[in-house]
Amino acid sequence: MTPLAIRTKNLVKRYSRDVLAVDGLDLEVRQGECFGLLGPNGAGKTTSIEILEGILRPTSGEVEVLGHAWGKNDRQLRQKIGITLQETRLSEKLTVLETLRLFRSFYQAGIEPEKAIELVDLGEKTRARVGKLSGGQRQRLAVACAIVGDPKLLFLDEPTTGLDPQSRRQIWDILRRFRQEGRTILLTTHYMDEAERLCDRVAIVDHGRVIALGSPSELIASLGGEHVVELAVGDANGNPSRPAGLPSEEELRTLPGVSGVHVNGSEIQLTTSKPHVVLPPLIEKLEGNEGVLAALAIRHASLEDVFVKLTGRHLKEGEASP
Repeated sequence: MTPLAIRTKNLVKRYSRDVLAVDGLDLEVRQGECFGLLGPNGAGKTTSIEILEGILRPTSGEVEVLGHAWGKNDRQLRQKIGITLQETRLSEKLTVLETLRLFRSFYQAGIEPEKAIELVDLGEKTRARVGKLSGGQRQRLAVACAIVGDPKLLFLDEPTTGLDPQSRRQIWDILRRFRQEGRTILLTTHYMDEAERLCDRVAIVDHGRVIALGSPSELIASLGGEHVVELAVGDANGNPSRPAGLPSEEELRTLPGVSGVHVNGSEIQLTTSKPHVVLPPLIEKLEGNEGVLAALAIRHASLEDVFVKLTGRHLKEGEASP
């Protein structure tokens, strides 16, 4: 059996009587895997990861990191982990190389700063001051600071939030290379495509609890169909339809091939493995209700759809479904 890099049991963090950030979180992260902790803002992801990093003390529960509990041999344990926070503030007057030399000095062993710079593709910026770097370059530097100590376990809290698509892909490539070396990664994110591309397994968290756990493909398969049909219903003038123009959820569930239904306002989402079978009777029902098809899209199901099915809300920001 693969040894565990992280184990929590009934982890609780309460800030006050009315603020319960983590509510009985149970996790097991295997050594050598990339594990995603997913959920909307306020779900307890950052609090959980800060407890695992030894930054916060839990209110109650058990925590083991690389076989050790915080509070014993903390200095030795910190030598084995790397951390990238949601927002890393570095001295803007130092150069990239000076910054990496500083962080390397915190560790008894590690890799050469020049090697860390090479790993995150910042060779051309070696002598550049941090204050002159773009957002994506700063985030790659933050990752370099986390790996310069040659950690066995890497914590990444929302590492690509606010980055442009190209910068996000560059971070993904860095993490894939780190993962291929047999290291362990714990990643928090609310970008579902990021989790699907990088993670071996994911835990979806809401209100401080794990509500779904498995590989991305397993969780998506739990929807009962690999496609999502999305449509908006309008009246004859293209305006959002009155409720009478929409089929009821009961009617939609009886359509052939439909395994899941989500209705919000004038928009409908249907999960199915056979969209070509669903569409003809669906359009027929709309016409029978004097509804007009205002928009239609068919896409592959995602982890976002898993969260919507479980909670009725979208993952990003925890907002209501549009």
